[in-house]
Amino acid sequence: MHEPNDWLQRFADSHRELTYPALYWAAVPMVVLGSVGLLWIVPIPAEYARISPLLNWGSTFLMAAAVYYFIISVPLAIGMLPFVIGVAAFQAWLGTSDYAPLRVSAGLLLAGTLGLWIGRRRQWSFGPVWRDLQMMMIGPAWLLSVLYRRIGIPI
Repeated sequence: MHEPNDWLQRFADSHRELTYPALYWAAVPMVVLGSVGLLWIVPIPAEYARISPLLNWGSTFLMAAAVYYFIISVPLAIGMLPFVIGVAAFQAWLGTSDYAPLRVSAGLLLAGTLGLWIGRRRQWSFGPVWRDLQMMMIGPAWLLSVLYRRIGIPI
């Protein structure tokens, strides 16, 4: 297992040449919201639904991500909890709203992926974006670690 600084440094190294960092920063949460949203609507076994209406593949993924954050860094995990809870709250709201969760989630994932690609425009290949999608839960933690460093909070 890698130390948190190893994971974050690997992610940072691959993001040194962003053309539009602000666009990239906005795209990362959109990718997470879209991906979790798609997982949220995948049918679950009836046993899961009996335990809780909020227990599904998306919430299971978020719980695993929260545990992972605590494994790599307690300060990052504490900082990421509002994000994880916010993603879950958004998905719970979306499921009860008049909007189509599949369309909203697919749209967020598509817009976020496009934002990642445009944010990395200098590279003009989809390879780095594909790696970003594979490490989508490291992305928000990396963004938080950048903020932590700016304000002097140790990871």
